[in-house]
Amino acid sequence: MAGKARKKTAPATADAGRHAAALRAIPPVDECLRRAIERPALEGFSRAYLKTVIARVQDAMRAAIAEGRAMPHDRAALIDALLDEAERAIFADRPAMRTVVNASGVVLHTNLGRALLAEQAIEAVAQAARSAVNLEYDLAQGTRGDRDSLLERELCALTGAEAATVVNNNAAAILLVLNSLARGREVVVSRGELIEIGGSFRIPDVMERSGALLKEVGTTNRTHARDYEAAIGPDTALLLKVHPSNYRIVGFTSEVSLPAMAEIGRRHGVPVVEDLGSGALVDLSAYGLQREPIVAERIAAGAALVTFSGDKLLGGPQAGIVVGKRELVARLKANPLKRALRCGKLTLAALGATLRIYLRSAELGTELPALRMLRRTTGELGAMAPRARDILCERLGPGFGVDIVESTSQVGSGALPVEEIATIALRVTHPAMSADAIARLFRTAEPPVIGRIKDDAFQLDLRTVEDASMLAVEFAKPRS
Repeated sequence: MAGKARKKTAPATADAGRHAAALRAIPPVDECLRRAIERPALEGFSRAYLKTVIARVQDAMRAAIAEGRAMPHDRAALIDALLDEAERAIFADRPAMRTVVNASGVVLHTNLGRALLAEQAIEAVAQAARSAVNLEYDLAQGTRGDRDSLLERELCALTGAEAATVVNNNAAAILLVLNSLARGREVVVSRGELIEIGGSFRIPDVMERSGALLKEVGTTNRTHARDYEAAIGPDTALLLKVHPSNYRIVGFTSEVSLPAMAEIGRRHGVPVVEDLGSGALVDLSAYGLQREPIVAERIAAGAALVTFSGDKLLGGPQAGIVVGKRELVARLKANPLKRALRCGKLTLAALGATLRIYLRSAELGTELPALRMLRRTTGELGAMAPRARDILCERLGPGFGVDIVESTSQVGSGALPVEEIATIALRVTHPAMSADAIARLFRTAEPPVIGRIKDDAFQLDLRTVEDASMLAVEFAKPRS
């Protein structure tokens, strides 16, 4: 019995020995580094970077040995194999943030970076990036300046507000307002406006973090002026109105208009703040879109402060903008939290250039990429579709079907949530591949292409593809 047991364990012991020997044979990092300097392809890289890549290849070798794969026995050959793999890893190494083709049809796609910047904004960012700028320097006085002053004049001109400040996004703007004006006091909000938007951003949660106390009024579908009147007391700091960015309540509904809320606030000495979300600066109906509340109109209607995003319907960089009464904005700027939430020079450069387009341009719908995409007609898209289809057919090869179909696009990022825009799309099919598998194929292309699955088929929406040549991509895997 004992002899039989020894016969069964001997091969396993031998395998374990070979495995251990193969692991010991993997050359150490320092030895590989000495050989790496002899390779022209590895010149110019820092020692620390090469060390990281070599260590990563070593880990891959250990995993391969564990799977039973053979490695070269000759040490020099083993080092060469390791460095060959290191070279491949280095030249396949790409930044984590990559250029992709947005063929989803969602113009302001949060996951893909929202609004594309206008060329003037891109140039302004590049200029600010490559040189020193007067970010917080008063050129006239030769003293320290205020970075908000770089944008305040333009924001006030566009909105009719007395003052303005900018932080890194609209959630930060709301947080700053509540913390500065209502910490430890009550903020009255309609139940129908206690929204949650993408990324689990909830108004009640932001209020809790700000230190303000939430006081709900009305019901989910109906809130009346008397609800606000009854809720106001000695601890009331603000009346807050929140634009329902990503949903609509229809049917038996009622809400209190901003002018009516402002009148209630005036009688009780309580400021009204409106979170407008997307923040349209112009009438979108002029561009064939559903009309959204315009910031200037909300200021004129009596809002003491209005907050909105820079990278949604405004078409600029990610930013949170607050405009309104000078005394209230001054309190925001005096809050130490403002420094933690402030924007850097690149954001301010892009936003400033975008605001100047609004002030100066007679061709706003052409110069701002977001508006340009949103106003494209099905005629324009239909004219581009045959060339886009031909490019895809050539790149995909045999077996794939590419059909031109009618579909609908979305604005995205909670803007115009019920607005669906007629569009033209390419439907890609394959008899042996599911829609998910085709979507994966496009995501692994170079550059990656992000489409959508609609009606159990993979589609590429041409609304967000500005030129058919953008679909001339290289596919990573062979197709059957």
